[in-house]
Amino acid sequence: MHRRALLATPLLLPGLARAQGFADRPITLVTGYSPGGSTDIAARLLADRLAAHLGAGTRIVVENRPGASGAVAGEWLRRQPADGFTIMVAETGSHAIAPNALIGWNRYDPVADFTHLGIIGIPPLILVVNNAFPARTGAEVVEALRKAPPDSLTYATSGVGGVLHLASEMLALQLGTRFVHVPYRSGAQMLQAIHTGEAQFGIAALASANAMVKEGLVRGIAVTGPRRFPTYPEIPTLAESGVPDFDFDTWFIVIGPPGMPPATAAAINRALVASLAEDALRDRLLAAGHDAFRDANGLPEARAFMVREVAKYRAVVERTGIRLSP
Repeated sequence: MHRRALLATPLLLPGLARAQGFADRPITLVTGYSPGGSTDIAARLLADRLAAHLGAGTRIVVENRPGASGAVAGEWLRRQPADGFTIMVAETGSHAIAPNALIGWNRYDPVADFTHLGIIGIPPLILVVNNAFPARTGAEVVEALRKAPPDSLTYATSGVGGVLHLASEMLALQLGTRFVHVPYRSGAQMLQAIHTGEAQFGIAALASANAMVKEGLVRGIAVTGPRRFPTYPEIPTLAESGVPDFDFDTWFIVIGPPGMPPATAAAINRALVASLAEDALRDRLLAAGHDAFRDANGLPEARAFMVREVAKYRAVVERTGIRLSP
């Protein structure tokens, strides 16, 4: 009996590590964007299930700290206590593009200055146009964008220096033209601007654009990833529409301040992986325009993913010559 009890002890450790006192006070899950955008949607869909897997009594409060394409929230997060009670849904703009493209502003290293807790998903972006835009199909819209005189068309984004800005500038470069950038404070605001005609088009996060595309308030033209999105099989990719090899996904990852205790980080990672394994949450994410991550998603994989993505976007910024100032 005594030997069996000793052998069973390691099996109890994950539960003990998971407890971590998370019921003592609410966990703050911060995002770097305003309510209603894709990052905010991911955070709010995830919060309840993540709390449930962290143990009875755990509460998670989503807090929005917008500014500088998520970099304001990232700078704030890295100065918080590493006790697991303050974490963040980070994304491509705040932790891959901003560190490489926001020259003279960014104050953190996206790898060294954070604890990487697990990937939420890697959904595509979507090119949307105002309903009055004369071209209809993906190929027709791409051709119209290519042939328009430089600086004659305006595009909206959710802010300077973010993933939507870089994706739009990459599209302009590949089409050999220029567009006028009109930045807004959130994905919801940029989509409203496209709907009203303040801007003619934009590349939006699919989660942000999802409702307006379904309601017919803007037209979804093409997705930016390598394949069509499951909930929009009729919408082609940009590569299919005449922009060869255009492949520009975005991603969402949970991170914490640097130096989180291994047991605390592991507990949050296990809760995230368990949440994303639930069919109900996966379906809700997919319906909202997110695609839950399906591959190996431990702490080492999350950190390695960030290392690769930062290097990838450094190369994109250097190749295109894009430099952004907030």
